[in-house]
Amino acid sequence: MAAAVSQRVLRAPACLCVFCGLPGAGKSTLTHRVLGTVTEHGWKAAVVSYDELIPEQAYYTEVEEDGVKLKDMHTNWKSHRQAVLQYIEQFLERPEVVVELPSSPLIHGAAWQLCVQPLLQPEELNTDGTPLLFLLDDNFYYQSMRHEVYQLARKLSLGFCQVYLQCDLETCISRNQSRPRPTPVKVIMEMEKRLECPNPHKNPWEFQSISLNSTNDVSKSDIQRVIELISMALNNPLSPAEDNTEQKEADRLKCAMSVVHQADQACRRLISEAMKTARENQVPSEHMRVLAARLNECKATFLLDLRKQFLQEVRFLQEEDVNVAQVVKRAVESVFDDKKNEILSQFIIIHKTM
Repeated sequence: MAAAVSQRVLRAPACLCVFCGLPGAGKSTLTHRVLGTVTEHGWKAAVVSYDELIPEQAYYTEVEEDGVKLKDMHTNWKSHRQAVLQYIEQFLERPEVVVELPSSPLIHGAAWQLCVQPLLQPEELNTDGTPLLFLLDDNFYYQSMRHEVYQLARKLSLGFCQVYLQCDLETCISRNQSRPRPTPVKVIMEMEKRLECPNPHKNPWEFQSISLNSTNDVSKSDIQRVIELISMALNNPLSPAEDNTEQKEADRLKCAMSVVHQADQACRRLISEAMKTARENQVPSEHMRVLAARLNECKATFLLDLRKQFLQEVRFLQEEDVNVAQVVKRAVESVFDDKKNEILSQFIIIHKTM
């Protein structure tokens, strides 16, 4: 009986719809309005709220320190986001075992069961091909975060689409302050700087995307646009990628080499600028040699860590899916440049106090 139930669900068309944008942009409000509309259409849907599924303590460990940087949040939350996608995948493959999922510190099990409960009712498990929708509600501020969802949709031959809520920073901050657990303002401001909105011209896999202005309340016509987008995605499910593991691995290593090479060039320019600044501040020649060695040692460590992290984060990406220049710029500016400035400041301060 369980196997039959699973097969019925898998024959039904399904879609993963990503709702992305800054905290306070109105994603949660929109997903629930869409949920009500698709239910009226007879479709079965679940709102996958990352805020509700990911344990509260995980959020606070990211932002409780005054100097937290967004790159730390991206790295530490990766395992939580992947766990959400793993739960979705297991549900779609074997919905009858949802109540048997092992407990995980990464996901609230009770919240997950509430999330998919409407899809588990016996009368709701359709034999007539009624669509199943997962409305994913999170910031998804890096395209790599959204690409993880795309990869799952392609793996399972699902529909995939994205709704980007464009809202001015001031409005987002104002709305966020009224929440029971507001995101720190400095995190929202930093996220706004780094936000990578859907760009089908650079990322062809994002072609099923729309942008809505949510500074004011979204309109009925906006809701209709979302419904039409989802309908289009349902009618055009993705095809699974071919199993060319060896070629993908070669492409991945080639891409990593390109990232490291460009990062090395960028770091060399920053080191040259730092040495010029040190000379202008009359740092003695013997200290200049030590400064150069420290900066080059810092560069070597940074490039080694960058290569390791890049290979981990793009394990399932192909070379054409990666914006190398963007990866390099983000890494150099957010990591190496800060360390370079810290080392340079130490030498200048030491010189001035001598």
